Amino acid sequence: MNQISRRRFLEDSVALLAVAAIPSAAMAAPSGRAPRRVSPNEKLRIAVIGFNGRGMDHVNAYLGMPDVELTALCDPDTATWGKALAAADKAKRPAPKTYQDIRSLLESKEIDAVSIATPNHWHALAAIWAMQAGLDVYVEKPVSHNVSEGRRIVEVAHKLGKICQCGTQSRSSSGLKEAMDYLHTGKLGKVTIARGLCYKPRTSIGKVGSPVEPPNTVNYDCWAGPAPLKPITRKRFHYDWHWQWAFGNGDLGNQGIHEMDKARWGLNKMTVPKSTISLGGRFGYEDDGETANTQVVVHDYGECQLIFEVRGLPTPDLKGAKVGNLWYGTEGVMVAPSYSKAVVYDNSGAVVREFTGDGDHYRNFVDACKSRKRTDLNADILEGHLSSALCHLGNISYRLGTLQPFNTKSGAFADGSPGAETFGRVEEHLAANGVRLDSATYRLGRQLNIDQKKETFKKDAEADHMLTREYRAPFVVPAKA
Repeated sequence: MNQISRRRFLEDSVALLAVAAIPSAAMAAPSGRAPRRVSPNEKLRIAVIGFNGRGMDHVNAYLGMPDVELTALCDPDTATWGKALAAADKAKRPAPKTYQDIRSLLESKEIDAVSIATPNHWHALAAIWAMQAGLDVYVEKPVSHNVSEGRRIVEVAHKLGKICQCGTQSRSSSGLKEAMDYLHTGKLGKVTIARGLCYKPRTSIGKVGSPVEPPNTVNYDCWAGPAPLKPITRKRFHYDWHWQWAFGNGDLGNQGIHEMDKARWGLNKMTVPKSTISLGGRFGYEDDGETANTQVVVHDYGECQLIFEVRGLPTPDLKGAKVGNLWYGTEGVMVAPSYSKAVVYDNSGAVVREFTGDGDHYRNFVDACKSRKRTDLNADILEGHLSSALCHLGNISYRLGTLQPFNTKSGAFADGSPGAETFGRVEEHLAANGVRLDSATYRLGRQLNIDQKKETFKKDAEADHMLTREYRAPFVVPAKA
């Protein structure tokens, strides 16, 4: 956030004093150095941080670029290294150096940029440390684990003049760029609602009877980083962290961030909303997941609303989209069912226009690193912060909510409003999946009124506390740039 409370400043100051007492080998990243000027004919030296899942897409993308050298790999789990090294060997490239600890990686003078695909709780700190070490950054979505982290990445990037790209690759899609221009030039009329959909099946992650040990190939201290070093309460160590609050952000911050970003892009909004409310629950099974698998978030900008829907149980599409977006204008509706396609329908349902076309988001990052122009980025870190913040705001509302029976009329939305219509469809969806609404409850989130400039809440200290988190030294995200 732009302004940090005095209490938060003092807390971070104490944490940083504690760090000062830690031996240098355990300290954070080295001080910044001027970036090496890479000419168009030179190779950009990149390290990928985190490549058990999404990160392998980063690895393969850079191995396919003749003007990029994959210099290093960093992941706390040594069991992940083999597949990335095999990919480099298959591409007939030199074997990258390998690291378990990001702090050791950032001491290297053989890299110009990093590409981050760690779990969410590491995104902000890894990006900030890398930029303080003089490097440019590509960071996966969401760019932060909480709202204030995102604003601090923006501040560091802009203060240090670093190239910092968010991994919302739809921003590089030629089809969606054209579709957004169609919206922004008023061809769909006045757009009053943008809807994001994450209708993606999520099965139970199971339930453990007692805490389990991390894999013996994992440096758990490095893996946890800024998060609490808490016992592991999930069967699958990797990936299922998405559904636990200490590390992930649920499907809002997993798949949903892509559609949240496109929804805001279409509305052409460069702030957080005036207010946010969310409701939902985890239905269909009982497991170690903590986040919602069914959720509705309504962000109110005043003259328009951004409504987001998460459905983890089986569901049909909405107007042809399951993981995608819809924008409702006075002249029709535009549906984007994928990262690279959009279809415009008039008010009678006839197809008016279609847009299609892919893009290369990694290439865009590399080109911007070479040009040294932040304006060349298709997804500058500010865009990533604002869209990530929308996910976090929805989750804050949800987590501060209270359980309500379905058989009592919700006062969250006025009759006939888009929110009420959405909630009605959610009830039908849950009933179709065998959820007994007469005995089930859902969590009705708190209505959050937001100071759009400060990115804080109005007269809600409890909600403000959730804009950040307690950090575990020495893995401390600084309170300000």
